[in-house]
Amino acid sequence: MSGHSKWATIHRQKEVKDAKRGALFSKLARAITIAVKTGGGDDPDSNFKLRIAVDKAKDVNMPKTNIERAIASGVGGEQMEEVLYEGFGPGGIAVMLEVATDNRNRTGQEIKNIFERSGGTLGGPG
Repeated sequence: MSGHSKWATIHRQKEVKDAKRGALFSKLARAITIAVKTGGGDDPDSNFKLRIAVDKAKDVNMPKTNIERAIASGVGGEQMEEVLYEGFGPGGIAVMLEVATDNRNRTGQEIKNIFERSGGTLGGPG
């Protein structure tokens, strides 16, 4: 409770909403960057993955400058690749992970550690 200050109440509510919105924008910006790197270019008309990612960003009112910045960061920088991992979770439940990474070895070790901590196993090659 904020006592008699109306702004303190508004501030707390706004803070929660802004945190959720910021997290969503970060997730969408990452999706746009990955779509540019893996989908084949920075033109939404020729890159289907990018068009879908930009449409999702526009649906949640992501600012145009943020979208353009995410596209620009996807054009330059290190090359990302998509890797598919298979494993078994607790109770023998099969899990498939599609991951975008710039370092396949590091990501593989991180995924293996996550599986082992949660009581699962990473599937073998082949």
